[in-house]
Amino acid sequence: MQIGEVAARTELSLRTIRHYEETGLVEPSARSQGGFRLYTETDVARLMVVRRMKPLGFTLDEMRDLLQATDRLDATDDLPEPEREALLATVRGYHATARERVADLRIQLARAEDFAATLAERLDRGPDDGADPLPDEGATGG
Repeated sequence: MQIGEVAARTELSLRTIRHYEETGLVEPSARSQGGFRLYTETDVARLMVVRRMKPLGFTLDEMRDLLQATDRLDATDDLPEPEREALLATVRGYHATARERVADLRIQLARAEDFAATLAERLDRGPDDGADPLPDEGATGG
């Protein structure tokens, strides 16, 4: 498929996909006779990995490292056991980091939802009830 279809499927901009190509994260599998980038389902899957890592704050180098590890694991079943274990340890490390970052995002989301609820309550109270406009977190009120 061409880059426009890939962009639509991954919800990434053309510019972002080209940037990921320039940085070596995702290479198109082929080029058309006219020079257009052509991508496979595997290429789209790689872009989706990158897309999912980005909001968790992974760097391009970390993304590349994880993709290289998973590529190597997927490339052959004949990996020497020490190399296989090292690659799996790399993937486990990224998994642990991702879980930690997801937990941090959940905390941030809960705080944001609390704030939005506070604003909604304030709007529901009306302008003349004499209450604090936005009570501080942890304030006892009184």
